[in-house]
Amino acid sequence: MLTIFSTPKPFQGHIGIIQRNAIQSWKRLHPDVEVILFGDDEGAAEASAILGARHVASVQRNEHGTKFLPSIFDQAQDLARHEVLCYVNCDIVLMSDYIRALSDVVNRFSRFLMVGRRWDTNILQAIEFDEPEWQESLRQKAREENHQRPPQWIDYFAFRRGLYYRNTPPFVIGRTSWDNWLLWKARASGAAVVDASSVILAVHQNHDYLYHPDGKVGVWSGEEAIRNYKLAGGWRHLYTIENATHKLTESGLQRNWRHDVILIKREIERDWALMRALPRAPAWICSRLRGGQQG
Repeated sequence: MLTIFSTPKPFQGHIGIIQRNAIQSWKRLHPDVEVILFGDDEGAAEASAILGARHVASVQRNEHGTKFLPSIFDQAQDLARHEVLCYVNCDIVLMSDYIRALSDVVNRFSRFLMVGRRWDTNILQAIEFDEPEWQESLRQKAREENHQRPPQWIDYFAFRRGLYYRNTPPFVIGRTSWDNWLLWKARASGAAVVDASSVILAVHQNHDYLYHPDGKVGVWSGEEAIRNYKLAGGWRHLYTIENATHKLTESGLQRNWRHDVILIKREIERDWALMRALPRAPAWICSRLRGGQQG
């Protein structure tokens, strides 16, 4: 059916609670869902054993101890029991609407990436999964708090084995740019990119950023974030969910023409910026930008 893989932070305090919530929600999606957790972080082996997840301790890390994305993605595709995989951030709760949407996409496309926007929600305690109405209660809470993140926030990536196999730059997870690059890579390889935001309510359990020495600023603009951006090839390769080829809605699958508008807008903005820079550029550069030849 499906292999979900992720890499948790240490199972401490509030982070430990929300990670256990997330993993338990994945295990309840379908009887044949496999969960693989990567990394030797504190409590990962114990949580995996208790929650019925497979634990892989060995992950390559950089000089700061941050995990490399290719080490996780390549191992997951080597080890997974299933052909369809999904990387999910370890603070995301998924519910029954996820499996329904994924089944629609799998049945329609041979090569695909399914993504969607998340709903930020304050979850402080363990979710009572034995309660029959836990899903509806959680959906209601997320809707009441009404904080769906914009399209550049991407927290789950469902795809068929091979889409990201031994072909990703040495990004580190937990910093920026790698997630946006995955969307660009899928589109560049000819896969369908499906935005399932309108049919999947993915709950992101809010948390702090104390796991990074510089907090949120370090995660978004620190040395490792800058390195990820350069590895991605800059803004041209940083797609958002708006760049999806299709949208999955309650009425079915629809082509997303907004992507073409976004690309045209990007090119216009780029050309305008270049033209504004012309008076300050050397003469031979100006000639080339205007379509002339260097003498």
